Amino acid sequence: MGRRFYIASEEEILSGKVTDIYFARTRQVLEKKGKGDARAYAEFHAYSLPRNYSWAIAAGISEAARLLEGKPVNVYAFDEGEFFRIYEPIFAIEGRYADYGVYESSVLGILRHATSVATKAARLRLAAGDKTLLFFGIRSAHPAIAPMLDRYALIGGCDAVSSIIGAELAGVKPVGTMPHALILVFGSQVEAWRAFDEVMPEDVPRIALCDTLSDERFEALSAAEALKGRLYGVRFDTPGSRRGDMRKIVVEARWSLDVAGHKDVKIFVSGGLDEEQVRELSDVADGFGVGTSIAFPPSIDLAMDLVEVEGRAFSKRGKLPGRKQVYRCEKLHDTITPFDKAIDRCPICGGRV
Repeated sequence: MGRRFYIASEEEILSGKVTDIYFARTRQVLEKKGKGDARAYAEFHAYSLPRNYSWAIAAGISEAARLLEGKPVNVYAFDEGEFFRIYEPIFAIEGRYADYGVYESSVLGILRHATSVATKAARLRLAAGDKTLLFFGIRSAHPAIAPMLDRYALIGGCDAVSSIIGAELAGVKPVGTMPHALILVFGSQVEAWRAFDEVMPEDVPRIALCDTLSDERFEALSAAEALKGRLYGVRFDTPGSRRGDMRKIVVEARWSLDVAGHKDVKIFVSGGLDEEQVRELSDVADGFGVGTSIAFPPSIDLAMDLVEVEGRAFSKRGKLPGRKQVYRCEKLHDTITPFDKAIDRCPICGGRV
């Protein structure tokens, strides 16, 4: 029997098998023609960012470094979770090109995907302000990468994740509410809410899903009455096709809950949310569950370029040759310099770097 899932194993990734064929052929040519010992310095950077992006979050750094662990190369990198701007080298490899060139596809894949996820999560974190931000997106992707998505959603700023395996590997507790299926199987919202309350341990917040069979506002009031002071919050997961004005729905529900004496009941919103909707609701909702927009974010198109060969600054056209260093001042201005040129003052504002 062949493999059950179309995924690469750790051994296949570490062996260099997960690569584009021309990298393997390049190594073969170099070794056959006496260039196998040629040393090169490679930098990973973004020459552009998605529309309306002015920064990104460096992520996947530790995984990329572990991929190269044990190989005769030196690695230089930004810290995991550090923000960066275009042209700034967030990861660099120094050594014999034949020793690391075959890993370009995998290193780039790790860095690009992780950085894209973390950056989107960070943008949603800013949109949500101090409200709770949860990642509910593993159903949007292949289960093999669920832990990866959870890790980088957390690095980007999500407060928690929903998957059991992702939370376990990240060393946090998984969070979640209840699915529509629970209510449909019981055939009654109240029965489902009460059953959940009776079965779940005390440390699980009682958050009732309130949009399955009727109006969100009335279901929220019904849940508050059914669970009394045990209800932590309600969640609205209204499909976009019939959402209407979600802000109005949340405002009405908040008003009604407050008037009925349930001011402590929090309101969470989920279902197809992106930055714009989160920003619009951040002053009226208490938290957000976001999935697809983080799991499938705009791509941060990182690239790897050789900038030094055999100790000589050298690159393809359109790229700046030579090793580089990034200096950041107290006001967060960045300056890129040749690696051997040190500065102690920001050329933009004069502040210390």
